[in-house]
Amino acid sequence: MKKKYTILLLATLSIISFIVLIPTISVKSNNLGDTQFELKPLPYAYDVLEPYIDKKTMMLHHDKHEKAYVDNLNKAISKYPELYKKGLEGILKNLNSIPEDIRETVKNNAGGVYNHDFFWSIMSPEKGQNPSGELLKAINKDFGSLDNLKTKFNEAALGRFGSGWAWLVLNKDGSLSIISTPNQDSPISQGLKPILGIDVWEHAYYLKYQNRRKDYIDNWWNVVNWKQVENYFNS
Repeated sequence: MKKKYTILLLATLSIISFIVLIPTISVKSNNLGDTQFELKPLPYAYDVLEPYIDKKTMMLHHDKHEKAYVDNLNKAISKYPELYKKGLEGILKNLNSIPEDIRETVKNNAGGVYNHDFFWSIMSPEKGQNPSGELLKAINKDFGSLDNLKTKFNEAALGRFGSGWAWLVLNKDGSLSIISTPNQDSPISQGLKPILGIDVWEHAYYLKYQNRRKDYIDNWWNVVNWKQVENYFNS
């Protein structure tokens, strides 16, 4: 009788062990968690760019708007999970390699993720910075002065009809130029290297500035992270 109970106990423990292991096996077989794009946290607190960019705008901009781009990108790419291997830049640098049925969706949402991650990186709570070193030399060479650069950059940002971006980009020949792109189009899809960019979608400024895009752009220069811009330029 004792032997019978021992056998039953061992059998019961085996069944329990198997049941406990089932979720573990299921999780391991699902590789999506290892490959999906994720919303990166902001590199600073929501309120550190005030008074130029307010806390509520930063929270909505990052937690809602960029997260929507991340979610929509993952949803589109889930049909072709092998695309995750390309990475965000790999996707944007070769959009023609993306299946046609999801290409436009991927372009918009991958651009939204890339552009916003870049945007957060070139702003800083260390306000009032200025360019220096080789970057300043290049600015003076290609624009005459920092003030001239700001004037032309502001014109591109103000002149963008509807939603989009203005960028300072590094060309393949090493020169600098200013461009504007619509919606979430990214300069890297044109073979250009962005080193500075401003988001002029209304969600980037409307809570604080309403329709005063010019005020937003003028104030934004106070939080430009010129150290990071110089790192992008030098790299």
